Amino acid sequence: MIAFKKNPLTIFLAAQAALLAILFLASPVSAGHHGEMKAPPEDIVEVAVSAGQFNTLAAALEAAGLVGTLQGEGPYTVFAPTDAAFAKLQEGTLETLLKPENKDQLIAILTYHVVPGTVTAADVVKLDNAETVSGEMIEITVAGDNVRVNQAKVIATDIAASNGVIHVIDEVILPPAS
Repeated sequence: MIAFKKNPLTIFLAAQAALLAILFLASPVSAGHHGEMKAPPEDIVEVAVSAGQFNTLAAALEAAGLVGTLQGEGPYTVFAPTDAAFAKLQEGTLETLLKPENKDQLIAILTYHVVPGTVTAADVVKLDNAETVSGEMIEITVAGDNVRVNQAKVIATDIAASNGVIHVIDEVILPPAS
């Protein structure tokens, strides 16, 4: 075994090398003869769960009975709020929405985050709005490098899944009041 001096630069470089190796090994593999990329093996729900920053979203999907839908064929585009985005909701809101008697309201909110079809970041920036699975429209605004879906900022894009794509947002978006 090779011994390294334990200085911050050596540790940093070793960590960077390890991260690059992990990213390289986890990247999609070319099919070779046609230059096409193989579809990721995980569906939207599996990708979200494995990311570790969508635990609240996963719990809400389970409570709403939407896990099976988002594991279906799709394709779907999900504007996925992080755990931190859910934490920004007014205190008690999430707990109230997760109650069985509020399932319809929870479904309306969650399906407001889903657009049918695969809408990549390159597509999103060309849109002013998009119709969600709930039937309501979301507003899309682009200002320089910043993209917003309603009031939520898109903070990561084009996370591929076998049945669609995920764009990460920093706030939960709420459908217009009926």
